[in-house]
Amino acid sequence: MKVVIIGGVAGGASAAARLRRLDEKAEILLLERGPYISFANCGLPYYVGGVITDRAALTLQTPESFRQRFGIDVRVNSEATAIDTAARTVTVQGPDGVYAESYDRLILSPGAAPTVPPLPGLNDPRVFTLRTIPDAVRIREYMEANHPRRAVVIGGGYIGVEMAENLVHAGVQTTIVELSDHLIAPLDYDMACEVHQYVRSQGLNLILQNGVKAVQPAADGLQVQLNSGVLDADLVILSVGVRPDTALAKAAGLELTARGCIVVDSHMRTSAPDVYAVGDAVQVTDFVTGQPGFVPLAGPANKQGRIAADNICGITSEYKGTQGSSVLKVFGQTVAMTGINERTARAAGLDYGKMYTFNNSHASYYPGASGISMKVLYENATGRILGAQLIGAEGADKRCDVLATAIRAKMTVADLTELELCYAPPYGSAKDPVNYASYAIENVRSGLVHPYYWHDVAGLPRDGSVTLLDVRTPAEYACGHIDGFVNIPLDELRQHLSELDPAKPVYLHCHSGLRSYLACRILTGYGFDCHNLAGGYRFYSLVVNETRAAEAPCYPAE
Repeated sequence: MKVVIIGGVAGGASAAARLRRLDEKAEILLLERGPYISFANCGLPYYVGGVITDRAALTLQTPESFRQRFGIDVRVNSEATAIDTAARTVTVQGPDGVYAESYDRLILSPGAAPTVPPLPGLNDPRVFTLRTIPDAVRIREYMEANHPRRAVVIGGGYIGVEMAENLVHAGVQTTIVELSDHLIAPLDYDMACEVHQYVRSQGLNLILQNGVKAVQPAADGLQVQLNSGVLDADLVILSVGVRPDTALAKAAGLELTARGCIVVDSHMRTSAPDVYAVGDAVQVTDFVTGQPGFVPLAGPANKQGRIAADNICGITSEYKGTQGSSVLKVFGQTVAMTGINERTARAAGLDYGKMYTFNNSHASYYPGASGISMKVLYENATGRILGAQLIGAEGADKRCDVLATAIRAKMTVADLTELELCYAPPYGSAKDPVNYASYAIENVRSGLVHPYYWHDVAGLPRDGSVTLLDVRTPAEYACGHIDGFVNIPLDELRQHLSELDPAKPVYLHCHSGLRSYLACRILTGYGFDCHNLAGGYRFYSLVVNETRAAEAPCYPAE
């Protein structure tokens, strides 16, 4: 059996290695149009920023090591230019000319290419994209030779934010221009607000809800013309997303989606006989909603490569969907997410609930504890976990992995309450943040407390028809409060019951939601109809005012 693989990065390299482990006698040919195989795309911004100093560290395998270990014919700088599915041949443009290769099975792993919008000036040599090692080398060499003072990053996705962070670390005054209202598209707007405030505190400039019209040379570098305003720059990083690189597949007559993704079944088979496709170029199924999508991530690509190899070798193996688990380092914070966000839930027509929590990463009495902001989505009828977003200095990745596993296992909120997670003071608490979030949700689902949210606050009546109650300390209240809310500290609440009208609904809040939940339980015991602000004043302030109330000295950890 002869297997030809087009594309030697994540999915293609994974498929090749798996094929060899399953079939020692198969003839395996790996074609890569670039000079590198099996390289770490996600590490490129850190090479540009000087965090990774050795270029060789970015390559997990070299063509030589791959040949030696796996006995695979690896050909770099060799681009597949045509596929004849009837004749089962691939036309290759190699260093020594054009030739044809036959195949018994073919795996396509062409990946995705940076999106370059048709705007004037993007062909300037000081405008860069970042997708490959040569891209990273060009940016780094330019920076070393020209010592830029100002940079503009167009696009606030994963690569855009990582590049911006590394440029700031390199001493470059950096601005991100993002067309939408928030960074990191998989985040919901409210969670992104915390990221916005934090990155600004680290010296990164943000221009949101604005786009780029053109880039043009100026007397002192470049001028980036926005829909509203102008920015000066010495270099520009274009990072507005990627598109599936499927021109070859289209020319071969394979079925594509309207977006250009290769259509595959759960075994990674395309519409052509004995032709498989994996990685960033294929359409995937959202694991949570069951709807088709495009999710270019390295983890799914590697899994798909393995699955394609299994099926070629007679092992029935299926890809059961992508849930979009990802994590991002943003200066000293971690931003992690898995499953779906609110936008996706609404688009899918799901009846969902949400909960915001804020807990310490480990036991508060052990030095160095910091907070983790968490947002969890769940299905109202079943309690099934749908998605989660987490932000924190430490421990956010660990909790996100727990929730990603819970989603894959189709666990419910009730299941999360029963999870027995590792506990020692340096690592966590006896009641882990994941447990805490599930307890809070179960309290809502069981009717023990009724939540309201940051976006409901402005619409609450201030005419005396409801009671608005802030149960934080007087010092906290003095540092900032929501208009119309009266301060009665939790520990004094029972002494003030006579001042409250049980006929009026009570809307309460504290710093994070814990004390106000306790207040709700007290008042409920006396016949009051209580509603608790999910996420508390801290989260409300971040979203509404982009103010990090949690860092003020008058906001102790709860």
